[in-house]
Amino acid sequence: MKMKSKIIRIINVFETGTPDGEYDSIAVYKDGPVIKGEKIYQITYGRSQTTEFGNLRRLIELYIERNGIYADEFKTYVKRIGKTPSLRHDPDFKELLKRAARHDDIMRTTQDEFFDIYYFQPAYIWFNGHEFETSLSLLVIYDSFIHSGGILDFLRKRFPERPPVNGGDEKKWISQYVQTRHDWLRTHRIKALQKTIYRTRTFLEQIENNNWDLSQTVNTNGVAVP
Repeated sequence: MKMKSKIIRIINVFETGTPDGEYDSIAVYKDGPVIKGEKIYQITYGRSQTTEFGNLRRLIELYIERNGIYADEFKTYVKRIGKTPSLRHDPDFKELLKRAARHDDIMRTTQDEFFDIYYFQPAYIWFNGHEFETSLSLLVIYDSFIHSGGILDFLRKRFPERPPVNGGDEKKWISQYVQTRHDWLRTHRIKALQKTIYRTRTFLEQIENNNWDLSQTVNTNGVAVP
């Protein structure tokens, strides 16, 4: 996994605009669970942006377990994370998230460990288990775990190529998957997801440039990742 660091840096640019990632980054998007027929707003937080109704609670639990400077303050919130109503209207909670990331090394190292355990490692297991080999393939797969929670089955059914483990061609599978995901995001009914096609557009550019080993500089969102 010699390109792991570069892959993470590219994802960080997708999520927070900088290769190193902004550990204190907070955003609110209407991409939470569906309640009364529509998705609700939720907080996203951290270097690679975990979600309030996803794994944010686990991140904070890990931080508390590591005795972070602000652990006691987070204890008053931890059982409310991931439950309705959202904490997006709680300014004290959002300020606490920012303060911990800015002023406590433990929060930053916890985030690094958390994103590795809950996102990169599962993505690598999927990548390895389906017998993919190239760095670009791992980037595409890891991005799907970060952005969509995994490789979505309904997208796989929209293109014919099989993964390498089933006798398919790796580059054809990745190319077809990226194009399928690009088309899905581009036409999604949720406007916020339509705006994320910069991710798949970046992958399509790498495929066109034959940058399967990611040895070339990757330019995305106006940022160069050498």
